[in-house]
Amino acid sequence: MAKRKKLEDEDSQEPIPSAFKRKLRCEDYTVGWICAISTEYVAAQSFLDEKHEGPECVSRHDNNNYTLGKVGKHNVVIAVLPDGEYGTSSAASVARDMLHGFPNVRIGLIVGIGGGALSRKRDIRLGDIVVSISRDGKGGVFQYDFGKTI
Repeated sequence: MAKRKKLEDEDSQEPIPSAFKRKLRCEDYTVGWICAISTEYVAAQSFLDEKHEGPECVSRHDNNNYTLGKVGKHNVVIAVLPDGEYGTSSAASVARDMLHGFPNVRIGLIVGIGGGALSRKRDIRLGDIVVSISRDGKGGVFQYDFGKTI
């Protein structure tokens, strides 16, 4: 049995050259990561342990920009909201298109910089980590409207 050629040394911390980026099927991605702004998108890409070639399976009507890669053992697809668009409806559109192109995404992350959502009950500030789940038939995300009273 012939040995396969290594792309990099096991001890090396150097990334795989772009000419050797892996190409996976869209069905191989199980984590979707959505960023609100391009600065967060660039930061998210730096968390990838390995970058993969761009997708060929997305619809021509899908306007999302995707970066594909691996974090630990998870194949991750990262997308960013359209420039200048914010809010839950924009995030929902990006998520919808992502799920059409990457049907096996089972973990969805919306990661971004938050200004905080202060209330008498909870004191959420910049730097806090907030994890949300849906319950009682209500979604786990709410829109704060940039400081306007809800």
